[in-house]
Amino acid sequence: MPVYLQIPLLIVAFIVFVGLAFYLGGWGVRRMCFKIIAEMEEARAFSPGKAVQLQDERKNIFRVGTGNIRPKALNLLIADGLVIKAPNGKYYLDKEKFAQMKKTIAK
Repeated sequence: MPVYLQIPLLIVAFIVFVGLAFYLGGWGVRRMCFKIIAEMEEARAFSPGKAVQLQDERKNIFRVGTGNIRPKALNLLIADGLVIKAPNGKYYLDKEKFAQMKKTIAK
């Protein structure tokens, strides 16, 4: 294969690889968000009194990679307002936003 075809193909392959890596990373965070929500729903954590303890930071700072995406997913849920941090450091679901999310998913 000529060099003038190899270079553009290599660039296209690199772009596809990076796009796929971003997509799979986002998919993993999305799955973890649903797992966190399911755990909190199962525990009926809808108020500060029934809040549950969740892992909100990495256990080992030297662990590099995507093995522990739970804190990232939890931070996304907090940023969306779906999960609220209670003053005692535990977390609970916002009942209104949760109902709204369920309605959106059901459509």
